[in-house]
Amino acid sequence: MGLALLALPTILLGMDLTLLHLALPALALDLRPTSAQTLWIVDSYGFMIAGLLITMGTLGDRIGRRKLLLVGAAAFGIASVMAAYSTSAAMLIAARAVLGVAGATLMPSTLALISNMFQHPHQRALAIGVWATMFALGMAAGPVVGGILLEHYWWGAGFLVALPIIAMLLVAGPFILPEYRAPQQGRLDLGSVALSLLALLPIVYGIKQFAKNGIEAGALWAIAGGSVFMILFIRRQRRLRSPLIDLDLFSNRAFSVALVVLLVGLIGVGGTMLLVTQYLQLVVGLSPFTAGLWMGPPALAMLAAGITAPLLARKIRPGNVIAGALGLSVVGYLLLTQLDNASRGIELVTASFALVYLGLGTIAALGTDLVVSAAPAEKAGSASAMSETVQELGLAVGIAMLGSLTTTIYRIKIADRIDIPMALDVRHAASDSLAGATSVAQALPAGLLEQAQTAFITGVHAAAATCALCVAILAGLAAITLRHIGISDSPTK
Repeated sequence: MGLALLALPTILLGMDLTLLHLALPALALDLRPTSAQTLWIVDSYGFMIAGLLITMGTLGDRIGRRKLLLVGAAAFGIASVMAAYSTSAAMLIAARAVLGVAGATLMPSTLALISNMFQHPHQRALAIGVWATMFALGMAAGPVVGGILLEHYWWGAGFLVALPIIAMLLVAGPFILPEYRAPQQGRLDLGSVALSLLALLPIVYGIKQFAKNGIEAGALWAIAGGSVFMILFIRRQRRLRSPLIDLDLFSNRAFSVALVVLLVGLIGVGGTMLLVTQYLQLVVGLSPFTAGLWMGPPALAMLAAGITAPLLARKIRPGNVIAGALGLSVVGYLLLTQLDNASRGIELVTASFALVYLGLGTIAALGTDLVVSAAPAEKAGSASAMSETVQELGLAVGIAMLGSLTTTIYRIKIADRIDIPMALDVRHAASDSLAGATSVAQALPAGLLEQAQTAFITGVHAAAATCALCVAILAGLAAITLRHIGISDSPTK
């Protein structure tokens, strides 16, 4: 019962990451945001989550994980109403930022409470598998739910999906969920909190600017500045008796390798998910609702992997299970290199993402379990936050790197095929988004439109091939470095 209750906000958080994407056109007609405001409407949620996860995970360890979960849930519900009925772009940006702060309290709290509720390694691994699957399933369901709601209601209806879920959590949580507060924990070090924000927020901002504008001085300075504060943050943690992050955890091989697997795995998924949803709409010509529906069936593979991977790990070494699943993801990425502008692209997308999601479900379940299990009970919230932080960074980096690669190839290819004035228009639109560039190209004659679509597909091929190579290397890393973890061992051994 407790796991089912914790699954509800987990699904909600995953859904909120992708629910807004399909609503942007309707939202833009109503609120008339500038291009900069549109970027912040999309990014402010994940931006605040990524910056505050570590702080909130440690805060839950100190004040009580259930207490933080319920307070955060109430704040999430209030911010959802604010977002749904926003009357200006600035109001929606503020509401999305508050949603991100509240979301940062929910994510580590749910995972840390699972580690309290399930002490046996096998039970905990399966419970974390369910948890990870629910989050990923929420991400996959976001476009589907968003498409359905947009067919019948206004753009803000998607935010109100949170209200019944939050209500059930607030009513049942105090009676079903256990409370846990780490014993003999010192006060939360506000200096560490400030340094973590000064480190993470500029880095995430810089990465997102790369995704939007490519390499530019502002993004480089943001990442450089964040890196300086990251060094200062690490030095401070080494001096504190009760640090925000226990850096000794990184000496555990399972902990460190699992974080790398989660980071690189999410880079591939985050970037290709964006490109594939654009491919279905801009090349194949599907409506947002239909595109969302076609992205739904592959999520069943992710659901199966998240549940079966912990069971397989009882009979096969976890490193081999992760490596095998990542090998299937490599096949999925290679299938994406065969996309063209014919109708068979829909079947290829479905098959390829089913394989990619098999890998995602596996690393989300087993990788997260390796991270949480490597930490002592009193540090579970902090370890959970680390797991989720690298996944958030992975999504951001994936969109930035693969989006920039595809955009660069798109610009080069399309500029070679059209006259100079139109090339400049397309280049300018491409600097804002691939969708913007293609919308400009759609004003061209049919022959040139087909060339624009071909240029975009060429970029997708390059991104998919890059993912295939990186994930293949990652599979080898997992098989070699995690071989010390036995079938019946806990990751701490």
